[in-house]
Amino acid sequence: MSVTDLKSSPNQSKNQSSRRKRGFLWEARTRILAWYSVLMTGFVGLSIPIFSELVFHQVDTRVREDLVEELEAFKQFVAEESSNADQMTQEKLQEIFQEFLYRQIPEDDTFLITFINGQFYRSSPRGRPEQLQEESQLMKRWAKLTQNEQGERETSDPNLGNIVYLASPIIIDGKVQGNFVIAHTTAGEIQEAQQVIWTVTQVLLVVLILALILAWVVSGKILEPLRSLTTTARLISESNLDRRIPVQSSGEMGELAKTFNTMLDRLQTSFSAQKTFINDAGHELRTPIAIVQGHLELMGDDPQEQQETIELVMDELDRMNRMVDDLMLLAKSERSDFLQLETVDIESLTQGLHTKATALGNRNWKIDAIAEGFLVCDRQRLTQAVMNLTENALQYTTETDTIAIGSSRDCPPGSAKGDRNCLRLWVRDTGEGIAQGDREKIFERFARAKNSRRRSEGSGLGLSIVRAIAETHGGRVELISQLGVGSTFTLVLPLLALKKL
Repeated sequence: MSVTDLKSSPNQSKNQSSRRKRGFLWEARTRILAWYSVLMTGFVGLSIPIFSELVFHQVDTRVREDLVEELEAFKQFVAEESSNADQMTQEKLQEIFQEFLYRQIPEDDTFLITFINGQFYRSSPRGRPEQLQEESQLMKRWAKLTQNEQGERETSDPNLGNIVYLASPIIIDGKVQGNFVIAHTTAGEIQEAQQVIWTVTQVLLVVLILALILAWVVSGKILEPLRSLTTTARLISESNLDRRIPVQSSGEMGELAKTFNTMLDRLQTSFSAQKTFINDAGHELRTPIAIVQGHLELMGDDPQEQQETIELVMDELDRMNRMVDDLMLLAKSERSDFLQLETVDIESLTQGLHTKATALGNRNWKIDAIAEGFLVCDRQRLTQAVMNLTENALQYTTETDTIAIGSSRDCPPGSAKGDRNCLRLWVRDTGEGIAQGDREKIFERFARAKNSRRRSEGSGLGLSIVRAIAETHGGRVELISQLGVGSTFTLVLPLLALKKL
C-alpha cells in the first residue's frame, strides 16, 4: 500500500461514515416520521390554546348564566312576597332580604349582597373578601345604583380573580329604596379550568408520543416493500435476473412491486434475447471468417488459384458486410429518426414495387390489386421491407411459380379478417410454404425455416427487418402459409397513417 493510499483511507472511511449518517437522516422512514412529528406537534400546539379558550369561555358563560338564574329567582321571590302584602315598605323590604338570604344558599365563591337606602344591609355568606367589604369603592358604587348593571371588575388578588356581578335596584313608589347584588369571584373556576387544561395537555403529549412510536413502526411496515425492492435490486446482476419481490398487498406498494417485477421480466427477456442474438451473430460471422481463413492458409502460388481464392474471400466479405449492415439497420429501428415520413401515392408505390421486383428474378410476376389514396410513410423503408419479402419468396420458389404483389384498403383474398379500412401491402407466392411451428420463429434474427428443401444464403435478418419496419410505422406483419401451396406476407399499416383523396 502506498503513502497516498494510507492518507486516503481515513478520508474514505470518514466519507463512508458521513454517507451512512446522512443516509439515516435522509431515509424515507425518518423523513416521514419527521414530517408526521411536525404536523402532529403543530396540531397539538394549536389545539391546546384553542381548547383553553373554549374552556374559559364555557366557564365564563356558565358563571354568568348562574348569576342570571339567581337574579331571576330573587325577582320571583320578591313578586310573590309583594303580592301577599298590602303595600311595599322599607320594613317589608328588609323582611324580604332577610328571608331570601336565609332560604337561598349561594354557590361557592358567590355572594348575595343587599343594600337599603344606600347602605349595606346583609350578605350571604357573611364572610367576604376585602374587595367586598363595606368600605370598598365597589360596594359604595353598588349601593348608589339606580338601574340594572352587569359587569366584571379585575382585582390584584390571584386567590380572588375577577369579580363578575349583576346588580338590580329595588324601586318603591318610584324611588330606589334598595339594591340586590349577586357577585362571583372567578379564581376557583379558573383554577379548575387550568387543572382540566393541564390534564388534557398531559394526555395529548402521551398520545403524541405513542402516535410517533406507532408511526415509526407502521411506516417501517409500509416501507417494507421498498427495502425488499432495494435488497432485490442489489442482488440482481446480468447473470442473475431470477429474483422477484413478493407482492403482499394490492395498494400502491403492491403496485410498485408488480411494476418492478414486470420491469425485471422485461430486462430478463431483453438480456436473454441479447445473449441469444450475440451467440447467433457470433455463429453466423464465424462461418465466413473460417472460410476466409481456411482458403487464405491453403492458398498456393498458382495465379489462377489465387484469383479463385480472392473471389471467394471477397464474396464472403461482402456477405459479412451485408450482415453488419442488416444488424445496424435493426439497431437504428429503435431510434426516433429511423423514419423519414412523406406523403406517398399508394397506386404509384404499388406499381413501383412490382417493377423493381420483376428485375430480381425470372418468375411469373403478378399484381393482385392496387389501392387508391395517399399514405404518410417512409417510402424507402417500405420499399426495403417489400423487397426483402420478395427476395425471400424468390429463394423458396422456382421459375414456374407465381409471385404476386398487391395493396388494398380492405382485406385481400385469403388474408386474416379484421382491421377493415387499413392499408395492406402483401407479397404472395406459390412456393414451398412454411410449417405451422416455424411461422413465428422465422421473424426472429438469424432464424430460418426447418422444412425448407434449400438453404438460404441470406443473413437470416431479412424478416426481422421487415417486422421492425412495420412496427415503427405502427403496424405489423401477417403471415398465411400452407406447405406445398405457398405463403402470403402482409404489411398491415394503421388507419391513422392514411390520407383520403
